[in-house]
Amino acid sequence: MSTRPSKSLESFPNPQPEREYEISFECPEFTCLCPRTGQPDFATLRIRYVPNRLCVELKSLKLYLWSFRDEGHFHEAVTNRILDDLVRATRPRRMTVVGDFYVRGGIHTVVTASYEAPRRRRR
Repeated sequence: MSTRPSKSLESFPNPQPEREYEISFECPEFTCLCPRTGQPDFATLRIRYVPNRLCVELKSLKLYLWSFRDEGHFHEAVTNRILDDLVRATRPRRMTVVGDFYVRGGIHTVVTASYEAPRRRRR
């Protein structure tokens, strides 16, 4: 596996797909650039999910998050994009991504984006 930033997220089979359990990650070193000023934005990302058949592989998650370092993103857009990409890669039962961005210009921003898989109808 590479040690360079990557937009690729890898997964592995959930070892207990019949059990509903939660996985949590805290990523205190997330950075991207302000799309207006080009200055760095720093955040702690908190990711919580209940896996279905797949789990996200941690090194690929680290390299994926690192890939935003030199890109300009609004806080709302990047938090939602991370959620969308993780959902696409793992198809979880539920997932929440919280982007807790450091104070910039006297404003502390926290963006919370959530996903819940549609429930299957029983016949």
